Amino acid sequence: MIDPLTQVVSLLQPDLSYSKFVEGAGAWRVPRAEQGRPFFCAMLQGAIRLEVQGAEPILVEQGDFVLIPAAYDFTSSSIVTRSPRDFTCIPTETQPDVFRIGDLSAEPDVRMLIGYCAFGSTDAALLVSLLPTLIHARDEGRLTTFIQFAVQEFHSTRPARSAVLARLMELLFIEALRSGGPHSPNGILRGLTDDRMAVAIRRIHESPTEPWTVGKLATACAMSRSAFFDRFRHTVGMSPMEYLLHWRMILAKDLLRLRDGTIAQIARRVGYGSASTFSVAFTRHVGLPPSHYARASHE
Repeated sequence: MIDPLTQVVSLLQPDLSYSKFVEGAGAWRVPRAEQGRPFFCAMLQGAIRLEVQGAEPILVEQGDFVLIPAAYDFTSSSIVTRSPRDFTCIPTETQPDVFRIGDLSAEPDVRMLIGYCAFGSTDAALLVSLLPTLIHARDEGRLTTFIQFAVQEFHSTRPARSAVLARLMELLFIEALRSGGPHSPNGILRGLTDDRMAVAIRRIHESPTEPWTVGKLATACAMSRSAFFDRFRHTVGMSPMEYLLHWRMILAKDLLRLRDGTIAQIARRVGYGSASTFSVAFTRHVGLPPSHYARASHE
């Protein structure tokens, strides 16, 4: 049986090799302006307030893991209440990859591992659109264990430290996706926690060439057509046919990038009866014909 989440992670090719240890004390506030880079934070001690543009502020506490798959403007701050203008600060590097914020002379009351994730896929934007804008995982024993291992490795001087730390952060990334589903407003993670919707998502991933319709997917989920359509759109954030098209285009782009077959062969492998029908759909969705996309991917 194909696991949709495994497929998404494999195609994303996440690399969390860059992380830094941050300690904070007193009142502080660090605003960040990013260009869509994935950001993560593993909370080791204390708590912080995280404000992401377009979302309600959240409290991130010890043992929590937060992932923003595509970060733009966001702010992290202490939970001490003072005017934000009074304590905006720039992190100070005290030793390689170790930073202090807030009161540099006080004993830290906040410790966290933060960093940026790189996605190896050139089509990460399409895949990220299947994920929630913010993933906040908490109260998960396995997650806490991975965080503890990562901290121990971060402070160690043993051989292959960087390689081990990178693998641990990848495990944290995957575990956050797995455990963050129930708390996500919508997207594939939320869909996979819904027993009925998970059936539809798995069917699409297992058989993308099947001539799926809303009716067929609804039958597979033992639901009426209208109830299934409304529940899928509410849970996943797009209609069933939009999701099917989205997934087919993700697969097609991967095959084109790998040059794994002719246009006609790739068309059939992602559910289209002819190269012309596939080319029209691909061009409308991606913005350029499949042959041009394949060429551009190797320039």
